[in-house]
Amino acid sequence: MPPKVDPTEVKIVFLRVVGGEVGASIAPKIGPLGLSPKKVGDDIAKATGDWKGLRVTVRLTIQNRQATIDVIPSAASLLIKALKEPTRDRKKVKNIKHSGNLTFDEILTIARAMRPRSMARELSGTVKEILGTAQSVGCSVEGSDPHSIIDKINNNEMEVPAE
Repeated sequence: MPPKVDPTEVKIVFLRVVGGEVGASIAPKIGPLGLSPKKVGDDIAKATGDWKGLRVTVRLTIQNRQATIDVIPSAASLLIKALKEPTRDRKKVKNIKHSGNLTFDEILTIARAMRPRSMARELSGTVKEILGTAQSVGCSVEGSDPHSIIDKINNNEMEVPAE
């Protein structure tokens, strides 16, 4: 039997869930902490309602057998949400191509949101990270390939604000 968990101690659990859905794999992670998996699953589904159909990371902060939920979206899920595509049924529609078009201002907004988690020293490096993710997602930026914009930033043909 696992050791008893001190209820006043703060525990942090990270989960990868599909937005707006109750995940079945949360019970082994939060059951030993003394929480009801059904109640926490419903809370996660409510908190991730804006990210319906997209996989996002959720941070559960557990204290006194109460879980507070924070949604931590990845760069790819922010890009797909910015494309404003209609929600899809994950069980029926597979291998979807995200062929939309984003503006450079939307890329800057996403880069500023991802800035605390980026490994880059400057915002221009974070913008390049987001453009690389846009290329892997399959969308275009300003009507062109995202890698051509990365080349323009490297050649100082395109200006990225300092912050």
